[in-house]
Amino acid sequence: MNDIEQAANELAALLRSSREYSEFKSAQDAAFSNAATKALLDDYRKLQLKVQAAELAGGADEEDMLRLQKLGELLQMNPVSSEYLFAQFRLNNLLGKVYKTLADAVDADLSSVCD
Repeated sequence: MNDIEQAANELAALLRSSREYSEFKSAQDAAFSNAATKALLDDYRKLQLKVQAAELAGGADEEDMLRLQKLGELLQMNPVSSEYLFAQFRLNNLLGKVYKTLADAVDADLSSVCD
């Protein structure tokens, strides 16, 4: 194993032991233990991806945007799904910072990924 792979494995271990991951995993376990909440979160994620893909292709469908907004509001009213979404956001934020640091080290352009 080369030095970069070894450092990546060490970073992965640090991420797994981070507060952000621990909180995310606990929130995920709680949210996914309820089949209805899990189904709503799965629908939300799929709809998010559909809207993002449509935006990249030139414009999202207004109906999908409204549905995404309403579903997000519904999920925010449930403390379990709300905590999961916030924990997911915090973990994704941490991963984004790590990715940006790595990309900056090799002068990679992340404008299309991070905007």
